[in-house]
Amino acid sequence: MNQFDGVLAVHKPAGFTSHDVVAKVRRLVSMKRIGHTGTLDPAVTGVLPLCLGRSTRIVEYLQEMPKEYEATLRFGIATDTEDLTGEITEQVDEVQLTEQQVHEALQSMIGTISQVPPMYSAVKVDGKRLYELAREGKTIERKAREVTIYSLEMTGWKPGIHPEVSFRVLCSKGTYIRTLCVDVGRALHVPSTMVQLVRTQSAGIRLEQCLTFEQIEELVQNGELEQHLIPADQAMSELPSFTVDEEVYRSTLQGKKIDKRHIHPVEDASVSGTPPANLPEQNDMSLFKLYGPEQIFIGIFRKDEQTGQIVPVKVFLPA
Repeated sequence: MNQFDGVLAVHKPAGFTSHDVVAKVRRLVSMKRIGHTGTLDPAVTGVLPLCLGRSTRIVEYLQEMPKEYEATLRFGIATDTEDLTGEITEQVDEVQLTEQQVHEALQSMIGTISQVPPMYSAVKVDGKRLYELAREGKTIERKAREVTIYSLEMTGWKPGIHPEVSFRVLCSKGTYIRTLCVDVGRALHVPSTMVQLVRTQSAGIRLEQCLTFEQIEELVQNGELEQHLIPADQAMSELPSFTVDEEVYRSTLQGKKIDKRHIHPVEDASVSGTPPANLPEQNDMSLFKLYGPEQIFIGIFRKDEQTGQIVPVKVFLPA
């Protein structure tokens, strides 16, 4: 049984659920301890970071980071799933919209907005998934949720009787791009649905960094997969980094508390925690990564404002 440790950037193909991808990679790498960092619908492709081994302990932090998508929506039709996998529930013969009108509608979505989760989603209500209820022909009231659209850029316009618009969006965890497409149409008083979606970035990992199943299998066979894993601390690029000296590091290994006076900002840019330029600051910034001598990653810590003590949250002690 292999003992890989790190974040594996997978290029999810269409037709696979996120759980299918985890199951597939488990077989490819011959290990069980794997977790994904954010669900993707079967029809959606793109970035799906998987945490292997001890790095499964950072899944909750990577899930909180913003995601970037490239999507296309079509005006003039609506479906029960909010995308082309569903049944058409409304259709108009011709849509009269200008590119400028659509651009303005997209821009109106930037900021904190409310979304009602679609019936065909994995949200649980009274212990049952919404998509299970939807398949039974049921529709229930759902509570609106606040999500954040950090940026939204129009990237293509295809006129016609049912025009289509393509856009790139950077958004918070929990954003339904299908619902965003419907909301854009609603703002323009026309039915609309999503026709295509690719996740291009998640947890700071871009699509061009991702590996296909075939590439993963080849790397495993050649004994080279470990070289392509992202270390847990590097994957948490949004967290600032601090360091302690040898003496404090040894006391940390003995379970002793650390005073805030003994930690210092990391100067090395490779571990300093600078987020990617196009990502907003995320997470509770009282959390930080702590390193010992020679950039040994100790773990995630936080500062107790009342006592001034440095408190461990997740410890990654070296073997």
